[in-house]
Amino acid sequence: MVKLAVDVGGLALANPVMPASGTFAEGLDRVFDLNRLGAFVTKTITQDFRAGNPVPRVCESAEGLLNSIGIPSKGLAHFIEHVVPFYARFSPPLVVSISAPTVDGFAAMARALTIPGVAGIEANISCPNIEEDGKSFAMEPRLTAQVTEALRRATSLPLWVKLTPNTGDIVAVARAAETGGADAVVVSNTILAMRIDTDTFRPKLGNVLGGLSGPAIKPIALRMVYQCAARLGIPIIGCGGIATAEDAVEYLLAGASAVQVGTTTFVRPTAMIGVIDGLAAFCRRRGIADVNNLVGAVADAGFDGQVAEAAS
Repeated sequence: MVKLAVDVGGLALANPVMPASGTFAEGLDRVFDLNRLGAFVTKTITQDFRAGNPVPRVCESAEGLLNSIGIPSKGLAHFIEHVVPFYARFSPPLVVSISAPTVDGFAAMARALTIPGVAGIEANISCPNIEEDGKSFAMEPRLTAQVTEALRRATSLPLWVKLTPNTGDIVAVARAAETGGADAVVVSNTILAMRIDTDTFRPKLGNVLGGLSGPAIKPIALRMVYQCAARLGIPIIGCGGIATAEDAVEYLLAGASAVQVGTTTFVRPTAMIGVIDGLAAFCRRRGIADVNNLVGAVADAGFDGQVAEAAS
């Protein structure tokens, strides 16, 4: 039997497959056995009620999906009262994705969620920081370190920090999260993008810009995982365009300890189960007894994380 259990930043998971934040909801318990998942990662929540961005919020693109949802949320109190008890019925650990516009706001949410029933915090630091003129925390190492340190002081729970690909040096940002006390990093969130309707000459999203996810971004996110794995001492959770077991294997080979499945769930709600079963089948075919043996096993030439200029 193949061993699928992994340890990710202080959390023991039965397998390395979990949902990406924003692509999973409680109603999926009517579609498949939620106990099959390695962990639950909730939709990002905020301290107070939040309506989200103007419609339209979603549009398709070649091999991907653009969204500008705007993190609609019923607020922290509603989440603690209604959502945490729902997940207590199941065995996978509950990781709560949080967002806030300030460092103190992030810390306050982490502190309030350090309660029974919550196994870990995923800090979505891709959101705008109003203390830095709206610049995303994850755009700069300094801001990343600042918010991660505050989160670390606020909670004893395992802390995962979700990074943005929209930065010039994701390795430096990831290392700042590690230095700040993160137990793991999630690489990565969506890529900033847009589409325009050639009939109306108007943007296809109500908020003009949105985040691109799905198969189109997989090679980019995979590259970022590979770069970060060469320079970090904490686990990496790969995220971006994962739809099959083979996709998950690529991320593990690149250095991820676990993966998050997102956009494909909108097309195939049982996709995560297919990834879990396919991962076990892959290992059996290749004679791999423990899925952890795949982590970082890419046959490269000793890459050290530095970016080399591509040959023209």
